[in-house]
Amino acid sequence: MNIEQYRTLWKYVEDFRSRLKHRPAFHGVLLALRNLLFCPSMAFRNRFTRFVAALLPLCGFLLTPSHLQAQQASPAPSPSGAAPAADMPEFLAAADEILQEMSRITGWELKTPLKKSLRSREEIRAYVLRQMDDEKDTKERYASARSAEAFGLIPKDFNLDTFMVDLLTEQIAGLYDPKAHEFYIADWIPADEQRMVMSHELTHALEDQHFQIENWVKAARPNDDAEMARDSVLEGSAMAAMLEYELKDKGIKLRDLPEFDPSVFMGDLADTPMLKKAPPFIKDSLMFPYFSGLTFSMAVLRSSGWPGFASVFANPPANTQQILHPELYFAHKVPAPLKLDLPATVPGDDWVLLEQNSLGEFGWDEVLKQFAGGTMPKTPSAPWAGDAYATFEGKNSKQLLLFTRLRLQDAGAAHVFFSQYSQTLANKYPDRFHTTQGENSLSFESSKGTVYFRCHGDECITLENGTSGMFLQWLGKLGWPLLPKAAPKSDPALIQTTMRLAGTEDHDPVLVIR
Repeated sequence: MNIEQYRTLWKYVEDFRSRLKHRPAFHGVLLALRNLLFCPSMAFRNRFTRFVAALLPLCGFLLTPSHLQAQQASPAPSPSGAAPAADMPEFLAAADEILQEMSRITGWELKTPLKKSLRSREEIRAYVLRQMDDEKDTKERYASARSAEAFGLIPKDFNLDTFMVDLLTEQIAGLYDPKAHEFYIADWIPADEQRMVMSHELTHALEDQHFQIENWVKAARPNDDAEMARDSVLEGSAMAAMLEYELKDKGIKLRDLPEFDPSVFMGDLADTPMLKKAPPFIKDSLMFPYFSGLTFSMAVLRSSGWPGFASVFANPPANTQQILHPELYFAHKVPAPLKLDLPATVPGDDWVLLEQNSLGEFGWDEVLKQFAGGTMPKTPSAPWAGDAYATFEGKNSKQLLLFTRLRLQDAGAAHVFFSQYSQTLANKYPDRFHTTQGENSLSFESSKGTVYFRCHGDECITLENGTSGMFLQWLGKLGWPLLPKAAPKSDPALIQTTMRLAGTEDHDPVLVIR
């Protein structure tokens, strides 16, 4: 870390010190935390292109190589003529030593010998490219990037593939490849800084031998939010094991520490060449599995220690909401599945489906943060209760079409969300005109097309850049009122289409619908 990153984090440590000054048993943890902050190698995520991990390949879409386990490293030139691992007995000895220590910490025994090697920056870049191709083909990565663009999470024409390869090549210091069952470490990382990288990645190696992590994560597909939740278990548990390794000489267990915000270990990660260029969504998606995953993992440790992870792998979290709110996971609260339920004729033959998926609570938080500076409505319990989206592209126009459906905790939460998301859409479409707003209903035109937003009961739906015909057919399929309460008559297209769907254009549409 650079000096500014250290200063930022040290402010937290000073606050931590003041809160612990009357608790001598935890005094030693301060030094361990300080030493940790000096280390330039911190856990970093990659998921290469599926929106929202899928949303971004980073994540599987958000980002595709869904199992490229990565560690951040300050860019440095690869040493010329770096010796292979076989010629570096100190590297192999250190890896074996730490592997045994991680086995002792987690209770996961090493079942078979592990392959280990040093890799150059060029070799790691080639690995990243192979993973992208293995996880998603060009067509799928294009669809993921366009979906992220439809939500406004990345700029139009942003070259996501190139950016992610450059970003991950800059950041990766080590990784465990679950396909080859091999541990790689960057050959430009100084020997005295390799141990922290090893403690994280070798935890993945042990997890793989016990829980077959490649297949375990892929079992969540095609639900990207569920896959991101499983990624968060992997990265969060490896972060927890890494911290246990750092604290082992202090005689302190991570589960015994007072609660703290794991993001304090992150520092100002934007202070690297590629991350300075990254859209906020990409940075957040990279960080989420590590730091929100650590919060979740600490909840598991406090509940049942390391043996508790066997149950987590057997019954994984269903979505990112359970990662953000571990109490919901322990209470086995999972929202019922939700589908868009579009009519067969919507949107029509002129459109090609790019993808259908779920954003989850994390994804919706990102959308709200992007345009409104907020997150999901704050209620006594988490308000998100399921969602679905679909993105389409015009066959000739290449115009994007976005449908979303979101279920909230109750009608009150939906009403709060309507206010939030109305502001989000206003900020997303600054050139809007012909705005029509009713009770929990909004529509307007923009240079990109017409936007419709409606909440009914505990659900909300949106159609961006579509037509009134599409929206009204969808409302009919859902069984929602075609016109909102006290609907203004300033949207002629909406009223005309409503009368046409009702079978007449000679009567007041409000009276016909009633």
